Amino acid sequence: MATPAPPRAVPGPAPAAGPSPAARDPVDARYLRSFVDEVLRPIERSWFRVRLLGAERIPAHGPLIVATNHSGNAFPYDGMVLAASLWERDGYDPTRLFRTVYEPELSYVWWMRPFGLDDFWRRGGGVDMTFDNFGRLLARHDRVLYFPEGVPGIGKGFARRYQLQPFHTSFVMHAARSGAPVVPVYAINAEWVHPFGYTLPPLDWVMQRVFHVPFLPLPLGLLAIVFPWIWYLAFPARMLFVVGKPLPMAELLREEGPAGAAEPDRAAARRVAERVRQAMQAELDGLVARFGGRPYDVRSLWRRLRAERAAWWRTVPVGWPVAFLRHDRDRRRRPARNRLHALLRDWDLAAFYLPFGWPLLSLARAFRRPPCGYRGVPRAERRRRQGAFLWRLCDAPLPED
Repeated sequence: MATPAPPRAVPGPAPAAGPSPAARDPVDARYLRSFVDEVLRPIERSWFRVRLLGAERIPAHGPLIVATNHSGNAFPYDGMVLAASLWERDGYDPTRLFRTVYEPELSYVWWMRPFGLDDFWRRGGGVDMTFDNFGRLLARHDRVLYFPEGVPGIGKGFARRYQLQPFHTSFVMHAARSGAPVVPVYAINAEWVHPFGYTLPPLDWVMQRVFHVPFLPLPLGLLAIVFPWIWYLAFPARMLFVVGKPLPMAELLREEGPAGAAEPDRAAARRVAERVRQAMQAELDGLVARFGGRPYDVRSLWRRLRAERAAWWRTVPVGWPVAFLRHDRDRRRRPARNRLHALLRDWDLAAFYLPFGWPLLSLARAFRRPPCGYRGVPRAERRRRQGAFLWRLCDAPLPED
């Protein structure tokens, strides 16, 4: 279970002289709009009961950095629903979709994508986190959704909920270079999506080296080894996102940076990042005291589930593997002939609910033909479809607006 995280410098070869690389954009706006409407919105509306306050403070155009805290020990549903809510507020305009910088490991292994969906994070507007990629997004005047705590923010465990971890400095450097404002967003109650999450550093080290997973939340992580669908479990926390006032980055940079410098040095950037963290922590504490009293609110949950009774199975976590994967598969295949045919052609999804169903899921992916698996698909094409590679904007840039 991982999270979008701040960009880091990733060394690479200098670009060779020659023609400019071809532009590409993994976002399929029609698919994404369909996914939000048919799959994600019922979950937002009834399971998480998402509210977005103060969104008028977010500039309509970039460059812009929206910085938000993260929930601990959970699959990054908070980032997913926040990005979807912001896009919904903007009328699903493809040109105003936020770009989220995220940890590339989310694409490398299939269980770090929701139910193994191909290239899910990039199709939703995500861009691999590298220092260069972050800068290029702001140079394009994109609006960037950013989690300054990084992986430690989601791996801190429930016992340290709402305790902001040290911020990385990348956003400070890029704010100085681009002049982009930094607008904080405070996620309330999202910590309760996974209220039993605790970590053991030695076990996390093994998970990182062997399975490319930043940490294993306990005890639910052990249950997820037995029943795969639990890996993506989320408790019905009422997510509230409060947009704060833009942070005075220019003032902080003048106070902490060398006089006359175009941008702060690393030590000054660390001091600015820490001051921003302290300011956001104080604001977050006040909002939690105001709005965090009933993270689940069972009565409102019951009312919403009753309203979704015609499609309740898509709303509760036990039904999400079927909802996510059927939606993706159905857009690439003919309609089912009848209900029995619809059930039988997705037989492999039963493995999400079987004890130790992970091997069966892997075998089905290897031996079933598309859109259910990759039988007959060359390895290079399979990696491309899955998105199991590092996307550098210097090699494959986004198209110009």
